[in-house]
Amino acid sequence: MEETVELSITDIAFGGAGVARHGGKVCFVPFTAPGDLVRVKLSRSRKKFAEGVAVEILRKSPDRVVPQCAYFARCGGCAYQHIAYARQLEIKHLQVEQTIRRVGRIADVPMRAIVPAPEPYGYRNRIRVHVEAGKAGFYAHRSHELVPVVRCEIAQPAVNEALDELRRASVRDGDYTLLAGERGEFFEQTNDAVAAELLALVERTVRRDQALLVDAYCGAGFFAHRLAPLFAEVIGIEENEHAVALARRRAGGNERYIAGDVGEYLSEILASHDTGRATVILDPPATGIAPRALDILSATGPSEILYVSCNPATLARDLAILCARYRLESVTPLDMFPQTAEIEVLAVLRPA
Repeated sequence: MEETVELSITDIAFGGAGVARHGGKVCFVPFTAPGDLVRVKLSRSRKKFAEGVAVEILRKSPDRVVPQCAYFARCGGCAYQHIAYARQLEIKHLQVEQTIRRVGRIADVPMRAIVPAPEPYGYRNRIRVHVEAGKAGFYAHRSHELVPVVRCEIAQPAVNEALDELRRASVRDGDYTLLAGERGEFFEQTNDAVAAELLALVERTVRRDQALLVDAYCGAGFFAHRLAPLFAEVIGIEENEHAVALARRRAGGNERYIAGDVGEYLSEILASHDTGRATVILDPPATGIAPRALDILSATGPSEILYVSCNPATLARDLAILCARYRLESVTPLDMFPQTAEIEVLAVLRPA
């Protein structure tokens, strides 16, 4: 029989669930806010933690606001629309610091101020929707039940126009990616404004006395193109051949792009250059850096590493290895995904 209890929410865990304590266990309750007093139906209990669903808010947190989206808490996309944006930024900043301290075992994390999104809504340049029985929408929170939607509040107007066209069309069941303008067949940041902030931050941060830039996991050369004037030579490495083809078409005279695995090519590149004047930018997928690439970086010791991550946990795991040789100079969160539990981070490492 499911137990119903009253809980005081004290924190937000990475992933978006509110945190409370009951019966010696940590309890996770989605769509709550620090300061809420809620009646919760506990739906899952384990040895050290429990999960539940808020069935009634007995006392509202002062950070609560009215969500803009009619589907919020049913659709599984957003986690924080019920929390004031300034408080969302505080929560994410603290989550990054706590994750690096706990997972990376770095006691003193050199945090910088979080970079907010200029537009907390209407920012996504792409969404992925599911179509079932002629209805388009997103999966519900923690399930594969379709929630049909007319509009996504965090998507750009052009994306919602594409959604409207899809809803009116007769299409097969399946997944559809809706874009604002033309996009490539490879990963690109979904928030154009914060991506520009990230690019500017990286440009301000890189050393000006370097000869070589290695842009690992370079995509279509997002960082490499912008930074090419600052280096004598720029080499990008990327597995996606479509992205590499586009990077090559855009390349300047000092840029070279390799289609392949970072771990396969990084060692050869660094071995043939002066690593004392080499900057490496890492922008891996959420799984983080491959162990082979980490070993190469630790062994060769380029004089500067800028690590861009969309997953604080794998970033912290990799920093624990890199910090055996490097000093962590700064960690800057960027709110690339407002209203969601996701967060982008830039970590800067230089020789200890």
